[in-house]
Amino acid sequence: MVLLHVLFEHASGYALFAVKEVEEIGMLLPQVEESVLSIGKFNSMVSLAAFFPFKSAQAALENMNAISEGLVHADLKLFLETNLPRSGKKKAVLGVSDAKIGAALQEEFGISIQTGGVVAEIGRGVRLHFHSLVKGLTAHAASKAQLGLGHSYSRAKVKFNVNRADNMIIQSIALLDQLDKDINTFSMRVREWYGYHFPELIKIVSENSMYCRLAQLIGNRKELTEESLESLEEVVMDNAKAQAILDASRSSMGMDISPIDLINIERFSNRVVSLAAYRLELQEYLRSKMSQVAPNLAALIGEVVGARLISHAGSLTNLAKYPASTVQILGAEKALFRALKTRGNTPKYGLIFHSTFIGRAAAKNKGRISRYLANKCTIASRIDCFSEIPTSVFGDKLREQVEERLSFYETGEVPRKNVEVMKEAVKEATDVAAEIKRKLEKKEKKRKKREKKLQELQANGETNGEEEVDNEKIVKKKKRKQVAEETEVQAEDAVVTDNRDEETDTPAKKKKKKTESVDTEPAEETAEIAVSEKKKKKKKKENAD
Repeated sequence: MVLLHVLFEHASGYALFAVKEVEEIGMLLPQVEESVLSIGKFNSMVSLAAFFPFKSAQAALENMNAISEGLVHADLKLFLETNLPRSGKKKAVLGVSDAKIGAALQEEFGISIQTGGVVAEIGRGVRLHFHSLVKGLTAHAASKAQLGLGHSYSRAKVKFNVNRADNMIIQSIALLDQLDKDINTFSMRVREWYGYHFPELIKIVSENSMYCRLAQLIGNRKELTEESLESLEEVVMDNAKAQAILDASRSSMGMDISPIDLINIERFSNRVVSLAAYRLELQEYLRSKMSQVAPNLAALIGEVVGARLISHAGSLTNLAKYPASTVQILGAEKALFRALKTRGNTPKYGLIFHSTFIGRAAAKNKGRISRYLANKCTIASRIDCFSEIPTSVFGDKLREQVEERLSFYETGEVPRKNVEVMKEAVKEATDVAAEIKRKLEKKEKKRKKREKKLQELQANGETNGEEEVDNEKIVKKKKRKQVAEETEVQAEDAVVTDNRDEETDTPAKKKKKKTESVDTEPAEETAEIAVSEKKKKKKKKENAD
């Protein structure tokens, strides 16, 4: 005899259902499928053995995260240890909907686990009638719990997504490609539109963004004069070209254009110019992102090609998992399957063709260098993916290796061994990592100091703030007094120097000066005594406060 218990995970808690007459149900599976729909028939087959409600939404989220990862949570373990019967004449079997959690439970408890077949049908019935099978649980409360858990689970998945930095690269490279297409299309529209008025400009200026800026600047070609030559030079960056545009405008075959049409052309060309400027900003953003996420891959193959590889793979982790042979033909899947179907030659390269290395290699060496480059790209992506502190040391060394291999194909010069290069790279990388760690620690210390100061200020409250204001006032007053004393001393020094200049040979005047100096000395002493007394009084007041 077999005693089957089915574990059901709901947003409100864990439930354990005992199934009656398992053998008969297994034999009559089509009838079971029909009887699942009616609650009366389903109740005769299944009864609730135990129910463990979650204490909070946070506990529910933790349990669901554990189940989705195939782990046995402490709550689930306690629930099954308490309620699952193991000893008896009947053999205990636990039915679960997911094979992954089933394997984890079998390892934990050492019981036989069943998935699929009868368990799947009973699970479907339990899901349908769960609010009716558990006492005190309404359909509204069950749906509310499911909705809340669904939102929190999705939020947690998005928040703690390990590929969230890669997603920014994927979106930015996709936008960059889209902008290139759009700018090209819009520029062609500006050329065609403005070409009716000034057709000669197309031959003189070939670059799209420059043409749009000129169309915006020139407007009506008849109004172009020698005075506007400087502004043309600023756009074109060439004196001869600016002069050619001016000469062409005087003898142009284009038709006249109304001011309203010109306004529309200028507006549209302004949009194209702004799009081109935004594209440059986006490229700079992509460069900075790549230096943070995949510095070695960017140093080896370039930011744009590296970003395209990450985008095509889906994430940096996926790219790191790929073998070098897959990275080599990444982006040429259609050509590969066509070659396999027609039994032709398979492609030698995919997205990595856009790197400078393959373009520089000779025709007979393109396949060899692409294979070598794919190998180095795989190493770089794995270092970026699994290293704690991102540095571009390995990427630079790998790039040097590819350069050496290129020169070996061309000149026959033997490149350095991989072991030697990697030893150098490891040594440099450790030094760079230590320097970065030191800087990060400094920043962390500064941040902690600031936080401590803020906490102290908040703890002390307004009284401390008032005391600080008073202290500042006292300090300011002291400074003012010091400045006044210094000015007095300077004035006295000036008087003394004047008196020395006015000295004569008569002894009477000397005596007078001596008496004056004698008189000034006690005056100075009395002033100093008065200042010291005042300071003592202030200190007493501060201590009293």
